[in-house]
Amino acid sequence: MNLSGSTAAILGFFLLLSPLCHASPADTVALWKGEKMPFGKEVTLYAYRAESPNGTAIVICPGGSYHWLDQSGEGFEVGEWLASKGITAFVLFYRTAGAAEIAWHTRLLFRGKRHPDMITDAQRALQYVREHSSTYGIDPERVGMMGFSAGGHLVMSAACFSGTDFLRAAGIATTASLRPAFVAAIYPVVTMRPPYVHCRSRRGLLGDNRVGNRILRDSLSLELKIPDDCPPVFLVNCLDDPVVDYHNSVLLDSALTRKGIPHVYHQYSRGKHGFGVSDYYGSPESRQWKEAFLNWLAGLF
Repeated sequence: MNLSGSTAAILGFFLLLSPLCHASPADTVALWKGEKMPFGKEVTLYAYRAESPNGTAIVICPGGSYHWLDQSGEGFEVGEWLASKGITAFVLFYRTAGAAEIAWHTRLLFRGKRHPDMITDAQRALQYVREHSSTYGIDPERVGMMGFSAGGHLVMSAACFSGTDFLRAAGIATTASLRPAFVAAIYPVVTMRPPYVHCRSRRGLLGDNRVGNRILRDSLSLELKIPDDCPPVFLVNCLDDPVVDYHNSVLLDSALTRKGIPHVYHQYSRGKHGFGVSDYYGSPESRQWKEAFLNWLAGLF
Protein backbone atom coordinates (compact mmCIF):
# COMPACT_ATOMS: atom_id res chain seq x y z
CA MET A 1 0.00 0.00 0.00
CA ASN A 2 1.16 3.52 -0.66
CA LEU A 3 0.17 5.65 2.31
CA SER A 4 1.61 8.60 4.13
CA GLY A 5 1.13 10.81 7.15
CA SER A 6 -1.54 10.05 9.72
CA THR A 7 -3.15 7.35 7.57
CA ALA A 8 0.08 5.38 7.53
CA ALA A 9 0.45 5.81 11.28
CA ILE A 10 -3.02 4.45 11.93
CA LEU A 11 -2.45 1.55 9.57
CA GLY A 12 0.86 0.76 11.20
CA PHE A 13 -0.75 0.80 14.63
CA PHE A 14 -3.36 -1.75 13.62
CA LEU A 15 -0.77 -3.89 11.85
CA LEU A 16 1.02 -4.13 15.16
CA LEU A 17 -2.14 -5.30 16.89
CA SER A 18 -3.44 -7.64 14.21
CA PRO A 19 -3.39 -11.40 14.88
CA LEU A 20 -1.43 -13.79 12.75
CA CYS A 21 -3.47 -14.80 9.72
CA HIS A 22 -0.83 -16.92 8.04
CA ALA A 23 0.80 -20.30 8.48
CA SER A 24 2.27 -20.66 11.95
CA PRO A 25 6.07 -20.52 12.09
CA ALA A 26 7.96 -23.55 13.33
CA ASP A 27 9.55 -21.60 16.17
CA THR A 28 9.03 -18.26 17.88
CA VAL A 29 12.25 -17.06 19.47
CA ALA A 30 12.62 -14.23 21.98
CA LEU A 31 16.07 -13.13 20.88
CA TRP A 32 17.02 -11.35 24.07
CA LYS A 33 15.51 -13.86 26.50
CA GLY A 34 17.85 -14.33 29.43
CA GLU A 35 19.94 -11.34 28.40
CA LYS A 36 19.83 -7.73 29.44
CA MET A 37 18.45 -6.10 26.32
CA PRO A 38 19.14 -2.37 26.21
CA PHE A 39 16.32 0.08 25.55
CA GLY A 40 13.49 -2.29 24.75
CA LYS A 41 11.27 -5.11 25.94
CA GLU A 42 11.15 -7.80 23.28
CA VAL A 43 12.58 -8.68 19.92
CA THR A 44 11.11 -11.74 18.20
CA LEU A 45 12.34 -14.03 15.45
CA TYR A 46 9.77 -16.21 13.66
CA ALA A 47 11.20 -19.27 11.93
CA TYR A 48 9.62 -20.87 8.87
CA ARG A 49 11.06 -24.29 8.07
CA ALA A 50 11.13 -25.49 4.50
CA GLU A 51 9.78 -29.00 3.89
CA SER A 52 12.87 -29.77 1.82
CA PRO A 53 15.50 -27.27 2.97
CA ASN A 54 18.22 -26.47 0.46
CA GLY A 55 20.67 -25.24 3.09
CA THR A 56 20.07 -21.52 2.53
CA ALA A 57 18.52 -19.29 5.20
CA ILE A 58 17.27 -15.71 5.01
CA VAL A 59 16.58 -13.25 7.83
CA ILE A 60 13.65 -11.05 6.75
CA CYS A 61 13.35 -7.44 7.94
CA PRO A 62 9.94 -5.87 7.20
CA GLY A 63 9.60 -2.19 6.44
CA GLY A 64 7.65 0.51 8.23
CA SER A 65 9.74 3.70 8.25
CA TYR A 66 11.58 2.52 11.36
CA HIS A 67 8.34 3.37 13.21
CA TRP A 68 6.34 0.15 12.84
CA LEU A 69 6.61 -3.14 10.97
CA ASP A 70 4.56 -4.43 8.05
CA GLN A 71 4.17 -7.75 9.80
CA SER A 72 2.11 -9.42 7.08
CA GLY A 73 2.99 -8.27 3.56
CA GLU A 74 6.70 -7.81 4.19
CA GLY A 75 7.03 -10.34 7.00
CA PHE A 76 4.98 -13.50 7.40
CA GLU A 77 3.97 -13.74 3.73
CA VAL A 78 7.64 -13.49 2.77
CA GLY A 79 8.54 -16.24 5.24
CA GLU A 80 5.88 -18.52 3.81
CA TRP A 81 6.96 -17.82 0.23
CA LEU A 82 10.63 -18.49 0.87
CA ALA A 83 9.90 -21.67 2.84
CA SER A 84 7.79 -22.91 -0.07
CA LYS A 85 10.91 -22.55 -2.24
CA GLY A 86 13.12 -24.63 0.04
CA ILE A 87 14.66 -21.65 1.87
CA THR A 88 14.52 -21.56 5.68
CA ALA A 89 13.17 -18.13 6.60
CA PHE A 90 13.37 -16.09 9.78
CA VAL A 91 11.11 -13.03 10.12
CA LEU A 92 12.70 -10.50 12.45
CA PHE A 93 10.55 -8.13 14.48
CA TYR A 94 13.27 -5.66 15.35
CA ARG A 95 12.88 -2.61 17.55
CA THR A 96 11.24 0.49 16.04
CA ALA A 97 10.37 3.93 17.33
CA GLY A 98 6.66 3.06 17.46
CA ALA A 99 3.83 4.26 15.25
CA ALA A 100 2.68 6.77 17.86
CA GLU A 101 6.01 8.58 17.51
CA ILE A 102 4.91 9.85 14.11
CA ALA A 103 2.50 12.19 15.87
CA TRP A 104 4.16 12.48 19.25
CA HIS A 105 7.73 13.58 19.90
CA THR A 106 8.49 11.92 23.22
CA ARG A 107 12.01 11.09 22.09
CA LEU A 108 12.84 14.74 22.48
CA LEU A 109 12.62 14.03 26.22
CA PHE A 110 13.30 10.29 26.44
CA ARG A 111 15.72 8.13 24.50
CA GLY A 112 13.16 5.66 23.22
CA LYS A 113 14.18 3.17 20.51
CA ARG A 114 16.66 4.41 17.96
CA HIS A 115 19.97 3.58 16.29
CA PRO A 116 21.88 1.39 17.11
CA ASP A 117 18.99 -0.69 18.49
CA MET A 118 17.87 -1.90 15.06
CA ILE A 119 21.28 -2.99 13.79
CA THR A 120 21.97 -4.66 17.14
CA ASP A 121 18.79 -6.71 16.70
CA ALA A 122 19.80 -7.61 13.14
CA GLN A 123 23.21 -8.82 14.30
CA ARG A 124 21.56 -10.77 17.12
CA ALA A 125 19.35 -12.51 14.56
CA LEU A 126 22.36 -13.46 12.42
CA GLN A 127 24.10 -14.77 15.53
CA TYR A 128 21.10 -16.90 16.51
CA VAL A 129 20.57 -18.39 13.07
CA ARG A 130 24.22 -19.30 12.61
CA GLU A 131 24.59 -20.73 16.10
CA HIS A 132 21.47 -22.88 15.55
CA SER A 133 22.20 -23.81 11.95
CA SER A 134 22.35 -27.55 12.68
CA THR A 135 18.91 -27.40 14.31
CA TYR A 136 17.39 -25.99 11.13
CA GLY A 137 19.45 -27.95 8.63
CA ILE A 138 21.09 -24.89 7.11
CA ASP A 139 24.61 -23.99 6.09
CA PRO A 140 25.94 -21.17 8.33
CA GLU A 141 27.86 -19.87 5.32
CA ARG A 142 24.59 -19.41 3.41
CA VAL A 143 22.70 -17.12 5.78
CA GLY A 144 21.57 -13.96 4.01
CA MET A 145 19.16 -11.12 4.67
CA MET A 146 16.19 -9.60 2.85
CA GLY A 147 14.65 -6.25 3.73
CA PHE A 148 11.87 -4.05 2.44
CA SER A 149 11.85 -0.24 2.50
CA ALA A 150 13.33 0.78 5.89
CA GLY A 151 14.05 -2.93 6.37
CA GLY A 152 16.12 -2.66 3.20
CA HIS A 153 18.20 0.00 4.90
CA LEU A 154 18.61 -2.29 7.89
CA VAL A 155 19.84 -5.32 5.93
CA MET A 156 22.22 -3.15 3.93
CA SER A 157 23.43 -1.70 7.23
CA ALA A 158 24.16 -5.25 8.36
CA ALA A 159 26.26 -5.66 5.21
CA CYS A 160 28.01 -2.30 5.54
CA PHE A 161 28.74 -2.47 9.26
CA SER A 162 29.47 -6.17 9.73
CA GLY A 163 32.93 -5.22 10.96
CA THR A 164 31.41 -3.35 13.91
CA ASP A 165 30.28 -5.65 16.71
CA PHE A 166 27.19 -3.91 18.07
CA LEU A 167 26.45 -6.99 20.19
CA ARG A 168 29.54 -6.39 22.27
CA ALA A 169 28.13 -3.06 23.45
CA ALA A 170 25.02 -5.00 24.55
CA GLY A 171 27.18 -7.39 26.57
CA ILE A 172 26.97 -10.30 24.10
CA ALA A 173 30.07 -12.21 23.04
CA THR A 174 29.89 -14.30 19.88
CA THR A 175 32.23 -16.05 17.51
CA ALA A 176 29.56 -16.23 14.79
CA SER A 177 30.12 -14.12 11.70
CA LEU A 178 28.02 -10.95 11.68
CA ARG A 179 28.36 -10.56 7.91
CA PRO A 180 25.36 -11.72 5.87
CA ALA A 181 26.27 -14.03 3.01
CA PHE A 182 24.11 -11.95 0.66
CA VAL A 183 21.55 -9.17 0.84
CA ALA A 184 18.29 -8.54 -0.99
CA ALA A 185 17.20 -4.90 -0.69
CA ILE A 186 13.66 -4.39 -1.98
CA TYR A 187 12.67 -0.74 -2.67
CA PRO A 188 15.09 0.25 0.12
CA VAL A 189 15.72 3.43 2.02
CA VAL A 190 19.42 4.12 1.46
CA THR A 191 20.44 7.70 2.16
CA MET A 192 19.90 9.90 5.20
CA ARG A 193 20.90 13.02 3.30
CA PRO A 194 18.85 15.41 1.17
CA PRO A 195 17.49 15.61 -1.44
CA TYR A 196 16.42 11.95 -1.60
CA VAL A 197 16.13 11.08 2.08
CA HIS A 198 12.91 9.46 3.31
CA CYS A 199 12.40 11.82 6.23
CA ARG A 200 10.10 9.61 8.29
CA SER A 201 12.58 6.73 8.20
CA ARG A 202 15.43 9.05 9.12
CA ARG A 203 13.50 10.37 12.09
CA GLY A 204 12.56 6.85 13.18
CA LEU A 205 16.16 5.67 12.96
CA LEU A 206 17.97 8.65 14.44
CA GLY A 207 15.46 9.91 17.00
CA ASP A 208 13.83 13.31 17.20
CA ASN A 209 16.74 15.02 18.89
CA ARG A 210 19.34 13.75 16.38
CA VAL A 211 17.76 14.31 12.97
CA GLY A 212 19.83 17.47 12.53
CA ASN A 213 23.13 15.75 13.32
CA ARG A 214 24.95 15.82 9.98
CA ILE A 215 27.76 13.53 11.12
CA LEU A 216 25.25 10.88 12.19
CA ARG A 217 23.26 11.34 8.97
CA ASP A 218 26.36 10.75 6.88
CA SER A 219 27.42 7.76 8.97
CA LEU A 220 24.12 6.02 8.17
CA SER A 221 23.91 7.07 4.51
CA LEU A 222 24.79 3.71 3.05
CA GLU A 223 25.88 4.97 -0.36
CA LEU A 224 28.89 6.39 1.51
CA LYS A 225 29.64 3.27 3.54
CA ILE A 226 30.00 0.33 1.16
CA PRO A 227 32.92 -1.78 2.44
CA ASP A 228 35.38 -3.64 0.25
CA ASP A 229 34.02 -6.95 1.58
CA CYS A 230 30.35 -6.11 1.04
CA PRO A 231 28.41 -9.30 0.27
CA PRO A 232 26.56 -9.72 -3.05
CA VAL A 233 23.45 -7.57 -3.34
CA PHE A 234 20.12 -8.05 -5.12
CA LEU A 235 18.42 -4.66 -5.55
CA VAL A 236 14.88 -3.83 -6.72
CA ASN A 237 12.79 -0.67 -6.94
CA CYS A 238 10.29 1.14 -9.16
CA LEU A 239 10.56 4.50 -10.86
CA ASP A 240 7.02 5.43 -9.81
CA ASP A 241 7.65 4.79 -6.10
CA PRO A 242 5.74 7.60 -4.30
CA VAL A 243 7.13 6.80 -0.84
CA VAL A 244 10.90 6.24 -1.12
CA ASP A 245 12.46 8.25 -3.94
CA TYR A 246 13.80 5.84 -6.55
CA HIS A 247 17.15 7.67 -6.48
CA ASN A 248 17.87 5.85 -3.20
CA SER A 249 18.40 2.66 -5.18
CA VAL A 250 20.27 4.50 -7.91
CA LEU A 251 22.70 5.81 -5.29
CA LEU A 252 23.21 2.32 -3.91
CA ASP A 253 23.69 0.79 -7.35
CA SER A 254 26.30 3.42 -8.20
CA ALA A 255 28.14 2.92 -4.90
CA LEU A 256 28.23 -0.86 -5.35
CA THR A 257 29.47 -0.43 -8.91
CA ARG A 258 32.27 1.90 -7.83
CA LYS A 259 33.41 -0.65 -5.26
CA GLY A 260 33.17 -3.56 -7.69
CA ILE A 261 30.69 -5.41 -5.47
CA PRO A 262 28.81 -8.21 -7.28
CA HIS A 263 25.18 -7.15 -7.53
CA VAL A 264 22.16 -6.94 -9.79
CA TYR A 265 19.78 -4.02 -10.01
CA HIS A 266 16.24 -4.49 -11.31
CA GLN A 267 14.63 -1.10 -11.88
CA TYR A 268 10.99 -1.37 -12.92
CA SER A 269 8.98 1.45 -14.43
CA ARG A 270 5.77 0.66 -12.52
CA GLY A 271 4.92 -1.01 -9.23
CA LYS A 272 5.12 1.80 -6.69
CA HIS A 273 5.97 0.78 -3.11
CA GLY A 274 5.07 -1.85 -0.54
CA PHE A 275 4.10 -4.73 -2.82
CA GLY A 276 6.25 -7.29 -0.99
CA VAL A 277 5.68 -10.80 -2.34
CA SER A 278 2.03 -10.14 -3.17
CA ASP A 279 0.47 -11.61 -6.30
CA TYR A 280 -1.89 -8.62 -6.47
CA TYR A 281 -0.11 -5.43 -5.36
CA GLY A 282 2.48 -3.67 -7.46
CA SER A 283 2.38 -4.40 -11.19
CA PRO A 284 2.93 -7.46 -13.39
CA GLU A 285 6.34 -5.97 -14.14
CA SER A 286 7.40 -5.44 -10.53
CA ARG A 287 6.14 -8.85 -9.43
CA GLN A 288 8.81 -10.40 -11.63
CA TRP A 289 11.33 -9.65 -8.90
CA LYS A 290 10.53 -12.87 -7.04
CA GLU A 291 11.55 -15.17 -9.86
CA ALA A 292 14.53 -12.97 -10.65
CA PHE A 293 15.67 -13.22 -7.05
CA LEU A 294 15.38 -17.00 -6.93
CA ASN A 295 17.39 -17.30 -10.14
CA TRP A 296 20.04 -14.93 -8.79
CA LEU A 297 20.24 -16.82 -5.51
CA ALA A 298 20.62 -20.14 -7.31
CA GLY A 299 23.57 -18.66 -9.14
CA LEU A 300 25.31 -17.71 -5.90
CA PHE A 301 25.46 -21.25 -4.53
